[in-house]
Amino acid sequence: MEPEGDAVERDGIAHLRAPAKLTVGLRVLGRRPDGLHELEAEMVSIDLADELLVDPSGDALEVVASPGSRAVGLSAGPDNLVRRALAATGRRAGVRLVKRIPVGGGLGGGSADAGAILRWAECADPAVAASLGADVPFCQVGGRAEVRGVGEEVSPLPYEARSFVLLVPPFSVDTGAVYRAWDHMVDRRPEDIGDGPNDLAVPAELVEPRLARWRELFGEVTGRDPVLAGSGSTLFVEGAASDVGLEGRKSLVVGGQHARVVPVRTVPAGWSGEPADASVAS
Repeated sequence: MEPEGDAVERDGIAHLRAPAKLTVGLRVLGRRPDGLHELEAEMVSIDLADELLVDPSGDALEVVASPGSRAVGLSAGPDNLVRRALAATGRRAGVRLVKRIPVGGGLGGGSADAGAILRWAECADPAVAASLGADVPFCQVGGRAEVRGVGEEVSPLPYEARSFVLLVPPFSVDTGAVYRAWDHMVDRRPEDIGDGPNDLAVPAELVEPRLARWRELFGEVTGRDPVLAGSGSTLFVEGAASDVGLEGRKSLVVGGQHARVVPVRTVPAGWSGEPADASVAS
């Protein structure tokens, strides 16, 4: 097996990086008759990444949860996107998945894992990626791209080196509930959605009111306007940690609960470097 793109092979085992996706801008254009939503978004890959060790001679899936990933108890069964991606490409392999991307944080962790498997399997068919989930087509390509439709239309854009600081609250947000809240707002009071960079920000705070306090604190500390990543729960501001008053900080605290502070940088398609600081991201 020849390594592909972001794969590094050692002793017949492919070591893959699965970088998280950060949605830096999101417009929801409307709801289709099938209930799915048409989007227009800019997405970038960042160096907060899961790691996959892929052994073509195996057949098991092991999930290892790093601290802060919220992946404890994550299913390794047929519904796991790694298994689904292998099945979609007709491939068989044993996979050890080290989760660093927080589950339910709006960073596309499962989709990133599926995208890594598709690249390893040399599957570039966007229809296969789209069959696995809305974020998988972007994660299959990686880098920086404009994403449209229900996620299946991915138009690569030139790579831009950018830094962000993520704030990962100690809870996840239900994506389906956020889109239902968006539907309700559009039907009743569309002006309440506002004109920020993410059309899901206000609906997400209706679904999970705790987001507002974390957003307020993050804004107070950084002097920036935090942006919601996808449907949440992760928030982010642009700049290095030293630029936003968070150098050396690993968390912020509200009511005795901690939210992780994770400095990240954008990475190009095919990236295979070291992931974000393990002392923070792992």
